[in-house]
Amino acid sequence: MTRVTPATTETAPQNSQAELKNLEKQFGKVLNIHGAMATSPVVLQAYVALQQVIEDYGTFDAKTREAIALAVGNVDECTYCQSAHTQGAKAAGLSEEQTIAIRRGEVDFDPKLAALLQVAREATAEKGNVDDATWQAALDAGWSAEELTELTTHVALNLYTNYFNHMVQTELDVPAAPSL
Repeated sequence: MTRVTPATTETAPQNSQAELKNLEKQFGKVLNIHGAMATSPVVLQAYVALQQVIEDYGTFDAKTREAIALAVGNVDECTYCQSAHTQGAKAAGLSEEQTIAIRRGEVDFDPKLAALLQVAREATAEKGNVDDATWQAALDAGWSAEELTELTTHVALNLYTNYFNHMVQTELDVPAAPSL
């Protein structure tokens, strides 16, 4: 059971209302994660700001962003994020089978993506630490140092939402991700 009653666009604090309305338009409803974040303007504003920076300056396409989110969510055991990003990944063009493979860490359908996701998985599991061999394998697969550096922001954003969901026990309001 959730620890925080999600706000609506009417009940959210004033400093959360505009962003919550924008998220409602984007997703077709106020997702429980966004409504819960909106109860504290600093939480919602930080989330929106990181999303906006990625939108403005990020270089990864939607499939890659969703794959990163699935990998981080799996390592961090966030049921909500794995479920939400399974839907996002499918909308971005990944098959359900590919989303499962990504969550399992078995990305044999795209060796370049697999190398990037291994960096993300290690960074998540090892508190930001990544083995030199893993980093080099990603470079050898064709990722640039700039892209691997950018990956830090994506991992951080996903850890932010994972930790938020763990702390407040966000109730699932999207279709559950397939079991592994």
